[in-house]
Amino acid sequence: MGTASTTAGVKRTASTRKPAAKTTAPSITTSAPLQESLDDKQQSESITAVSEDDRDDKSYFPGTSNFDSLALADDLDDEMVGDSHNWSTSFYGLSSTPFSADIANVLQQEIKAEDVEIKPDGLLYLPEIKYRRILNRAFGPGGWGLAPRGEHSISSKNISREYALVCHGRFVSQARGEQDFFDSAGLATAAEGCKSNALMRCCKDLGVASELWDPVFIRKFKKKYCVEVWTEHVTNKRKKKLWRKKDDTLEYPYKETGLA
Repeated sequence: MGTASTTAGVKRTASTRKPAAKTTAPSITTSAPLQESLDDKQQSESITAVSEDDRDDKSYFPGTSNFDSLALADDLDDEMVGDSHNWSTSFYGLSSTPFSADIANVLQQEIKAEDVEIKPDGLLYLPEIKYRRILNRAFGPGGWGLAPRGEHSISSKNISREYALVCHGRFVSQARGEQDFFDSAGLATAAEGCKSNALMRCCKDLGVASELWDPVFIRKFKKKYCVEVWTEHVTNKRKKKLWRKKDDTLEYPYKETGLA
């Protein structure tokens, strides 16, 4: 009897241990989801940290690195990338030899009076498309280009960037273009205006429309082709003197009232 009871007791003890052994299995199976949970938590903390970094960035346009598709790599050679020049830094061909007489004649051709425009404040200018047409006639479409020399510099109301003018595989000139804007939604358009402004400034070194920087030409042109008039703002009725070409009219919201 004692032996039987002891044996039974052993059996009961064994039977009570088996479920204990089984309880260890679920702990093993739940380790993977637990690790995934920890990974998710770490990822969430990482995302939160990035978001906090973005909030700490006080610049007006924190996505500048995304806006600039061209990143200047530190490991690129300053002069050559493969078989071509790295125009983000290179000055290859600068003043090496003059362009041909045919090209020079196109670049330095006197601008036509009908191509010149005047701003209401009296500033003479040549529309940017006219610069491109002159370069296309001189070097041929595809024979010239603007190479960015760095990233955009963006403030709350202005965007600027350095560009180099390259013609027939030679560095010609470098200038910083700029453009004002009023809403961040118009940054793409402002960036294009910035590029055009840099092109206009670079073209000075080629003699394109150089008359527009000559005070003598400016005075003669304004006297012959332009007129200053009194105007009235149609909304607030304020009077103001503005410039226009003699064969042109002022646009809304100004109404001309007489010669100045």
